[in-house]
Amino acid sequence: MKKNKRLVLLLLFITASLFVLNAQSKKERRAQKEKQVKELIESGSYRIDVSTAYPQRGRTIQLSSPYSIEIRNDSVFSYLPYYGRAYSIPYGGGQGLIFNAPLDTYRIETEKNNATKISFTTRTQEDRFDFRIKVFTNGTASIDVSMQQRQSISFAGGLFLPL
Repeated sequence: MKKNKRLVLLLLFITASLFVLNAQSKKERRAQKEKQVKELIESGSYRIDVSTAYPQRGRTIQLSSPYSIEIRNDSVFSYLPYYGRAYSIPYGGGQGLIFNAPLDTYRIETEKNNATKISFTTRTQEDRFDFRIKVFTNGTASIDVSMQQRQSISFAGGLFLPL
């Protein structure tokens, strides 16, 4: 009987210590990811992979192809789909949100909840684009794009974190 009691107490102690160790490692992983996200944004070279599109009209669209937006130095490389109404575009539909262009303005702000707010403007031959990106500490991101010749559109995805 004493052996069973000791065995139960030993198992209970081991289980409790595993929970404590697991909780600490989760906190450490979260802190490490927050640090990695912050360093990547501050470096000025990062990519956001997009998984969902939110047109101004219509339903949410889950994207199956690999779409992304990349910021490198002073340029933006946009490979994003467009769903919505266009007011004035070139014959044939134009390029939409698939372009490479230099950044006109670029601003980074940190909000109260430690999310990073990035805003920039760029121009192509077709249109002027105003991007507002919000990157959260866990690496998820939301992108809002306003254009002069098309309806606005939003996207959701995540920051590409290299291993």
